[in-house]
Amino acid sequence: MEKVNVNLKDLVPTKLKPCKHLVANATGGASYILAFLLVVFLSNIAHALLRTFRQPRVVAETLVGLIAGNIVRPNKDFFANVIQTLSNIKDFGMIFHMFALGLEMDPCMLFQRPTREAMVAYSGMLSTFILALFLTPFFNYSELPSLEFTFSLSVTLTSTASPLLTRIITDHKIGKSEIGRLVVAAGIHADFLSTLLISIGFIILSVDKSVSFRDYKGILKITSSLIGQVLVTVVISPIFMGWVNHENPPGKPLKGSHMVLSVAFVVISCSCSSFAGYSPVMSAFISGIVLPREGRLSKMMISKVNYFLNSIFYPIFFVWVGVMVNFRKSDPGNPWTWARMFFIFVVATVGKVVGTFLLGMMLGLNRSESVVLGLLLNVKGHFHMYMALSAVQNAIITSSTGTGLTIAIFLTVVYAPLVVRYIIGRVKKRSPNQRMALQWLDPINELRILLGVHRPQQLPSTINFIEISRGRDDPAIMVYVTDMIEMTEKIESTIVKKQGDEVATVTDKAVVEMRDQITSAIKTYEEENSVSGITLRRMLALSAFSVMHQDICIFAENLLVSLVVLPFHKYQAADGKMVESQPKFRYVNRKVLQYAPCSVGILVDRGFGSTNKISRSSISLKAAIIFIGGKDDREALAYASHVAMHPGVKLTVIRFLLDTNNSSAKSTRLGSSNVSLPEQEEEMKLDDEFFADFYERHVGGQVAYMEKYLKNSSETMSALQSLEGKYGLIIVGRGGRVNSILTVGMNDWQQCPELGPIGDLLSGSSSVVSASILIIQQHRLKGELAALTEEFCVM
Repeated sequence: MEKVNVNLKDLVPTKLKPCKHLVANATGGASYILAFLLVVFLSNIAHALLRTFRQPRVVAETLVGLIAGNIVRPNKDFFANVIQTLSNIKDFGMIFHMFALGLEMDPCMLFQRPTREAMVAYSGMLSTFILALFLTPFFNYSELPSLEFTFSLSVTLTSTASPLLTRIITDHKIGKSEIGRLVVAAGIHADFLSTLLISIGFIILSVDKSVSFRDYKGILKITSSLIGQVLVTVVISPIFMGWVNHENPPGKPLKGSHMVLSVAFVVISCSCSSFAGYSPVMSAFISGIVLPREGRLSKMMISKVNYFLNSIFYPIFFVWVGVMVNFRKSDPGNPWTWARMFFIFVVATVGKVVGTFLLGMMLGLNRSESVVLGLLLNVKGHFHMYMALSAVQNAIITSSTGTGLTIAIFLTVVYAPLVVRYIIGRVKKRSPNQRMALQWLDPINELRILLGVHRPQQLPSTINFIEISRGRDDPAIMVYVTDMIEMTEKIESTIVKKQGDEVATVTDKAVVEMRDQITSAIKTYEEENSVSGITLRRMLALSAFSVMHQDICIFAENLLVSLVVLPFHKYQAADGKMVESQPKFRYVNRKVLQYAPCSVGILVDRGFGSTNKISRSSISLKAAIIFIGGKDDREALAYASHVAMHPGVKLTVIRFLLDTNNSSAKSTRLGSSNVSLPEQEEEMKLDDEFFADFYERHVGGQVAYMEKYLKNSSETMSALQSLEGKYGLIIVGRGGRVNSILTVGMNDWQQCPELGPIGDLLSGSSSVVSASILIIQQHRLKGELAALTEEFCVM
C-alpha cells in the first residue's frame, strides 16, 4: 500500500482559519495578563523583603524587572513582539507620568525671588553641569560624540526625581523636619528647571540616530505649535475646568459626559505640538504645567493618573527596563564598561555635593547637612531611565552604555535611604533623654496633647476632651488633633507633592471629606475659644496599621507632647453595647503603649461624646478619679489636676485604701509584689506625697474627696460597680502598682489587657458602669529609647 503524507494544516477548513487566529490572539493576551500579574506579585514580595531596609518600592520593581528581563528570553520572533509591545506601553505610560509631574509643578516659582531652597537646588545643578560638561567627553558615552550630546547629558545629570525623593523623605517620617522640607522643596526646584530645559532641548535638537540641531524651519514649526498649545490651554482651561467644577460640586459624583469632555480636552491639549514633530512625552509635561492645579477636576486627574501609574504602568515599565538592560550584550568582562558606569555616578554625585557644600558655607549650613543635601538631590528615577534606554533604542548610545547609566541611576535610589538614616542617627545622638509626662510638667509651661481620631463620629468626644483638658485659661494648652488613616494602595496613589510647609497631601475623596469635616468642627471650636489660651493643630498619621504606631510615636517625640490620647478600638452602639469597629486599631494602641516616648491615654467613649457641650459657666459634667497607688495612678491624678480647674466639671477624687484592720492585709501590704521591699516603700511614699500635694491644691469647692477602705480585690470590684450612674467620666491609671492586694487576681479574666485591671473591669461588656473611661499610663523612661531605635525621627 502506498504511503500518503497528510499535512494537518490542509485539513483545517478555510472558514475556520480566522477562528484559529482569534484563539492565538486570545492566548497571547492571556499570556501578557498572566505575566503582568506575576510581575506585580513578585514586586510585592520583593518590596516586603526590602522594606526592612527602608528601600522604596521602585527598588523592588527595578530588581524584579532586571531579573525577569534577563532570565526569561523567549524565541526571537516572540521576543521582538514583546519588545514592541513594551515599547508602546512605556511611551504611552510615560506621557501620563510627565503630565502628572507637570500638573504638580508651579511655574510661578521661576519668577519669584530665589528662596534658600531654590539656591540650594540651582547651585547643585550648576556645579554638576560644569563638571559633566568638561569630563564626560573623555569617556565616549555616545556612538557619535558631539557637543550637542554632551550638553544634553550634562543637563540630564543635573536633574532630581522629586516624586521619588518626596516618597523617601515621607516614608522615613522626616517630612516635617527642617532638613526634610528643605530637601523636598529643593528637589522640586531642580526637577522642574531641569525638565523644562530638557523640554526646550527637544525643540532645537533632534534625537534620531544622533543628537543634532534641527533646521530652523523645524524649530519654528515646533515653537509655534507649542506657543499655540500653551496659549490655548492657558486661556481655555480655566474657563472649561471652572465650568466642570461648578457643575460638579464636592460631594456629588462627576457626570459621565463631563468626564469624557475633560479627558478629550486634556488629550487635545497634550497632543497639539506632537503633530509638529515634538516629543509627546514633553508635550504632556508642558500641558501639565499650564493647566490649573486647584479645583476638583485637577485633583481628580492627579489621583486617577497616579493610581494608574503605581498600579499598572510602573511594574510594566521596569520589565521594559529589564529587557533593554541586556547584561549579555553589555560586555561585562570589559573594565571600561564598569569604569564608565561608576564615572557617571561619581560625576553626578560629586557635582551635587560640591554645589550644595559651597552654598552651604555661604548660607551658614552645617557641613554634614550640606553634603547630605547634595547626596539626596542626586536621586534619579523613572524619567531618567526612560531617557537613557530610549537613547539605546535610537542608537545614540551603545547597549553597554545604556546598561551602565541605568545601574548608576538605580544606585542613586538605593543609597538615599541610607543617607536619611544617617540624618536620623545624628539627630538621635543630640536628642535629650528626658521624661515626657504630666507629673513632671512644670505648671507654668504649656500642656501639649496629641489626640487621635479614627472617624468623624468621634468629634463630639474629641471636643469635650479638649474642653475639660484646658482647665483654666492660663497656662495655655496645645492640642494636636491627629487623623489616623490606614494607607492603602488606592490612597497612596492619590498623594500629591506640595511646595509649602506640607510635604505632601492626600487627594482621595473619602479621606478629604473626612479630614474636612473634622477640620471644620475643630476650627469652629477654636474660633469660639480664640482668646482662651487654647491652640489646635491638625496632623495626619497615614500608614499601614503595622507601622502606624511609629507615626504616633514620632509625632509625640517631635512635638514634645506630654500625653497621647487614643480612642478605644470599640464604640458604643445604639443599644449601649460596645461594638468593635476596626480591630487593627487595637494593635496600634498596644504598640503605642509599648513604645511611646510620653504618657499615653486610651479613651473609652460610652456617652462622653453625647454629653451636651461642656460649659464654663455651670456644672456640665461629673467626673471621678480613682487613686489606688503607683506611677500610672499618679499620672492619672496629674491629668485630673487640669480637669479639676475647669469651672464646668465637678470632680470627685476616690482613694481606695487597704483596710489595715484586716489581719491578712497587714502581712501582705508589703512584699506582695515582685519588686524589692525598699522599692515598694519608696513608691508608697511617692503616692502619699503626690496625693497630699494634690489634696492641698485642689480639694474643696468643686473638687470632692472620699476614701474607701477595702480588704481585697473582691471588695474593689464591688466598689467599682457601685459607681454606676454617678459619673459621666471616670479617670484611672492603667497599672504600675506595687501594692496590688486590691487588684490581685483581676488580670486573670481581662478582655483587654491594654486597659489594665481597673480600666478593663469598668469598660468590659459585663460591667454595669456606663460611664466613659479614660485609662492613663505614665511614660516609661527605662528602655524606651532602645525600643524606638527604628522609629526615631528628627524635627
